[in-house]
Amino acid sequence: MKDKALLFINGDVPKSFPDPDEYNLIACTDGAFHYLKELNFPLEKLDFISGDFDSHSGSDENIYQDKFIYTPDQDKTDFQKALEIIAEKDIASVDVFGGSGGEQDHFLGNLTVAFGFKDQLNIRFYDEFSEYYFIPKKFTVKNLKGKMVSLYPFPSVENITTKGLNWPLTNGNLSITSNIGTRNFAVHDEVSVEYEKGDLLIFIGKNYL
Repeated sequence: MKDKALLFINGDVPKSFPDPDEYNLIACTDGAFHYLKELNFPLEKLDFISGDFDSHSGSDENIYQDKFIYTPDQDKTDFQKALEIIAEKDIASVDVFGGSGGEQDHFLGNLTVAFGFKDQLNIRFYDEFSEYYFIPKKFTVKNLKGKMVSLYPFPSVENITTKGLNWPLTNGNLSITSNIGTRNFAVHDEVSVEYEKGDLLIFIGKNYL
């Protein structure tokens, strides 16, 4: 199984790019293609560009025509269709840039799409402020002391216990309608989370508090 893919979608334009050489596959949706071109991303490293091409300008990107995968299904988002293509290529993990910002219904929709793939792909979103992803029922992450850590139930989590956070939980419950675990921060280098039922997103701030 190949290791990791890099995927750009049409949300906020990334402030910086990861090293393309760290990825086995690099792709973007048609909307993201334009900001990659404007920011001088090495377009020759793209393995495919997918979408319905409603934002395709038909100008000099035509030299990459052989990389286009036309996905016109209006019942699915471009993000979902790109993940389907990646999943078919035996990729284990996907780093996603451009998943937040812009219209907030798109952001929420992107989280819902990622939720649908959580048993197939290890999807991590990156933006200017944080990285965020769904975590398993037993999870540990290191090098977090002083960083913002938010736990967001999707939509609920039962019997959750955390260690290493300023406001720990012990056999607690989280729900988007009553109690969420946002704006906490790590007081130890290592943070662990364990819960019995539900699904949980973790947001880890890029900068120290």
